[in-house]
Amino acid sequence: MKMLTTQISGLLQRIGTNNTDSIEETARLLAQATIGEGRVILASFDEMEAVYLSAKFGVEPFENIHPYVNEMSIGKADRVWIFSRNETDLRVLELARRLASEFIPFATVASRKPDVNNELADLSTTYVYTGLVQGLLPGEDNTRIVQPHSLAALFIYEAVKLSYDEMLSDE
Repeated sequence: MKMLTTQISGLLQRIGTNNTDSIEETARLLAQATIGEGRVILASFDEMEAVYLSAKFGVEPFENIHPYVNEMSIGKADRVWIFSRNETDLRVLELARRLASEFIPFATVASRKPDVNNELADLSTTYVYTGLVQGLLPGEDNTRIVQPHSLAALFIYEAVKLSYDEMLSDE
């Protein structure tokens, strides 16, 4: 238990340290939708659905949040926030390519840092990465186990929401 606590604490600290500016930029991007009478559309895939559930039904819901539905109409005033376990998911890349081709700004959360091989990061208006590309703990067979992608995503969600709420209260 102590090793898990240490590793998760380190993961969250790295996310906060490595993404400070991106988290603020994401909050600003999403606030544009609410201020400009658009929608904040949350597209979460697989276990990242936990983020939408928290945003919609949590104790402090995210103002103006709407779930992404495949092939839904997305307007120029809308902003999309994508959560994916990894940046190579074809569903996610298809959505990102569509949004980019329609010049609709969007934010993304995924595992790998932006680099020349990360198309998703290149397409995104803002990009936050978890750094969770393998398990946190060594398993009995020398593989890495424990990949808390949704925990990392929820941490990022809460960090962005703090800034977003602050920006809206200033308006």
